[in-house]
Amino acid sequence: MTSIQDYDYYLPPELVAQVPLGQRSASRLLVLRRETGEICHTRFRELADWLAPEDLLVVNDTRVFPARLPGVKKSGGRVELLLHHLPQPEGNGAESWLARATHRGKLRPGQILRCGPDLQAEILARPEPGVVEVRFWAADGKVLQAVLAHGEVPLPPYIQRPAMEADRAAYQTVFARKTGAVACPTAGLHFTEELLQNLAEKGIATVCLTLHVGPGTFLPVRQADYTRHRMLPEYFELPGATAARLNEARAQGRRLVAVGSTCTRVLEYCASPQGFAARQGWCDLFIYPGYPFKAVDRLLTNFHLPKSTLLLLVSAFAGRDLILRAYEAAVKEKYRFYSYGDCMLIL
Repeated sequence: MTSIQDYDYYLPPELVAQVPLGQRSASRLLVLRRETGEICHTRFRELADWLAPEDLLVVNDTRVFPARLPGVKKSGGRVELLLHHLPQPEGNGAESWLARATHRGKLRPGQILRCGPDLQAEILARPEPGVVEVRFWAADGKVLQAVLAHGEVPLPPYIQRPAMEADRAAYQTVFARKTGAVACPTAGLHFTEELLQNLAEKGIATVCLTLHVGPGTFLPVRQADYTRHRMLPEYFELPGATAARLNEARAQGRRLVAVGSTCTRVLEYCASPQGFAARQGWCDLFIYPGYPFKAVDRLLTNFHLPKSTLLLLVSAFAGRDLILRAYEAAVKEKYRFYSYGDCMLIL
């Protein structure tokens, strides 16, 4: 069963969350038990009741930068750039950057885009459909500062409204420390400092790794046979201190709870028979049904789009039929879906 069509489901459009909740931990939580197929409905603030003391939460501390840049051609035509990665702090125009480009008409090498009063971009090449290579110039030579000033929060396309100033804070997790992502690891959005303190008091500790989510998170699976899909590589860091905590937990028989698909992919990418070691590099691991999990014991995750790589990942963890049944229950109970929506805990 490798047809992406087998991972479709119906979602009423009104269930796609367009704005975040006023209180993060007030989101709903669907708990799915893999062994029995039992589905329970609760609130995220009750998360500690569903985890065991000594469970180890693994979270992603990436921070989203304003990667969506509006641009204007000399002709007046508008172009939107979604940067693949963060320009270097000393950016002086010497480096080139990849971006997804949304535009009308033609976009040719040599064209100049005005992205702000003090920021311009030159189209250097079009390496593949929908992608451009650009070089930035800033009036004072400080490209990064100009990008951060003129860029917008890169909300996913299913949020059908312009980004607001409030999204700059709302579309970040409480763990966000290392800037570099173009999309938020949204399973972490439900946590608050108060809830983390509550978990710690019950013996549930938290460790951090980094995966800078790239534009591949928005890309659909276009091949009918999903095993032919290729994930775009994303930069990650597994610190030595985190690796040591993971190894200690494993030696003590404690369970690893991955907060989101990003942590799942890094943990599985770095797991080995010898344990975890400090690593950094580029992760292109594609997890789909049939994948033998080596590290993750439990998974906290938001609800994902039909026929997406993320839906394939959770189906690999819990089984297609069980996941689709859980999604059907979530639709029936009118859960809020996707980035600003509710979440599920797979035990």
